Amino acid sequence: MNRPAPVEITYEGMRFLITHNPTNATLSKFIEELKKYGVTTLVRVCDATYDQAPIEKEGIQILDWPFDDGAPPPNQIVDDWLNLLKTKFREEPGCCVAVHCVAGLGRKRRGAFNSKQLLYLEKYRPKMRLRFKDANGHCCVQ
Repeated sequence: MNRPAPVEITYEGMRFLITHNPTNATLSKFIEELKKYGVTTLVRVCDATYDQAPIEKEGIQILDWPFDDGAPPPNQIVDDWLNLLKTKFREEPGCCVAVHCVAGLGRKRRGAFNSKQLLYLEKYRPKMRLRFKDANGHCCVQ
């Protein structure tokens, strides 16, 4: 099966890598991609389907925050995600946070968002802002 290429997203100094869910057979190539983009943290929002030890051996932290495929994330995961971003980009400016779901195909496919996800996004109101100062006292994210 052909895997879609990872997609890097940069927003106000934050870097994200949206990628596919590897298998143990494709894990070495997956690790090469993570290292190429400078990933320091990998967030899995699906059940684990591969051995995480080789990734952690490369110094990449893995966080497991699974939720139902096609559903919006629970409030706790949203809070954990925002807290992660505040910490990571303050402590490691220029780092990259990777995230993947079961297939990771929706990022390139027209109509990939379902009605539950669209409704969630329409009603979403930020509870906190990603605002912090870097080591030089400059505001990093607003």
